[in-house]
Amino acid sequence: MLTKEQKSELVSVYGGNPSNTGDSAVQVALLTARINDLQEHFKANPKDHASRRGLLKMVGQRRRLLRYIANRNINEYRDLIAKLGIRK
Repeated sequence: MLTKEQKSELVSVYGGNPSNTGDSAVQVALLTARINDLQEHFKANPKDHASRRGLLKMVGQRRRLLRYIANRNINEYRDLIAKLGIRK
C-alpha cells in the first residue's frame, strides 16, 4: 500500500504540481505503483483470487489511460512508459 508521502511524491513528479492529481500521467503512475505493490502481495499469497480481480481491473484501467495518452500525444506516451518501465 502506498503511503501519503509516496503518493504526493508521484503526483509532484508526474503532474508537475502537487495538486494536479487528475492528469492522466499521474493516474498511470499511481496505478503502476499500486500494481507493483499487489504483485509482491501475490508472491506471498497466491490463492488470493478476490484481490487478483482488483489487480486485473487496475491493469485494464491503466491500459485505457495509456491508450488515451498515446492517441493524444505519442511522444508523451513513449516518455511515460520509458520512465515507468512498463514495457520492454
